[in-house]
Amino acid sequence: MAFTPRTPRVVAARRLQRRRDREATGRFLAEGPQAVREALARPEVVTELFGTPTALDRYAELAAAAARADVPVSEVTDEGLAALAETVAPQGLVAVCRHLDVSLERALVGAPRLVAVLAEIRDPGNAGTVLRTADAAGAGAVVFAGDAVDPYNGKCVRASAGSLFHVDVVRAADPVEVVGALRAAGLTVLATTGHGDSDLDDLADSGRLAGPTAWLFGSEAHGLPGELTAAADARVRVPLHGRAESLNLAAAAAVCLYASARAQR
Repeated sequence: MAFTPRTPRVVAARRLQRRRDREATGRFLAEGPQAVREALARPEVVTELFGTPTALDRYAELAAAAARADVPVSEVTDEGLAALAETVAPQGLVAVCRHLDVSLERALVGAPRLVAVLAEIRDPGNAGTVLRTADAAGAGAVVFAGDAVDPYNGKCVRASAGSLFHVDVVRAADPVEVVGALRAAGLTVLATTGHGDSDLDDLADSGRLAGPTAWLFGSEAHGLPGELTAAADARVRVPLHGRAESLNLAAAAAVCLYASARAQR
């Protein structure tokens, strides 16, 4: 019999929509076939897969992958799935996953050539989009620093489109300590700011982006804290060739990360 919204396992999983319950259990929800597919590529991460009968039939290969990994596959009614999902039109699959984050020290062991630091960024959609872009640009780690959004927030997970499962995710309390650790690991640390004294195009043309680089991105509303911009090796502005006042956070991050990716290749 399919689970309903009142089935204890559905009730327990639904609590993971709240940050305090995610922190207490070390679990989070990944919604939709794309996120579930990427999660199951790391089967040790997934603890349970919920799906409506229609979705489990449509995505039979995902249900089979879960079964091969000894992940429980639980049928839920449409109402049960709606209780687990946070989207208006859910796609019928929700996975319960273990937290993925690692320490900054561990993330730096492999000497990543590109790192994105989200300092005090609180908008989950922006954070997830930057995480996705960092993955696409070849970054090895994404650091959520200071009072940043929870990377396991449902909107952040969805905006990452599965990239959350591809890169090292780090949560660090002190952004300034993060900068020191990155520099000690041999990365050049660049702070993005609309008033930077270094132009992104000039940096790219000079070859300064070819080495291992960490980019610092601040919130769209407030930018980076002053102590972080001061701690960076350079303060970088994205040139604006038209009349736009500025770029939004996700667009600016994409421009910077891909400038580094191109220079490094």
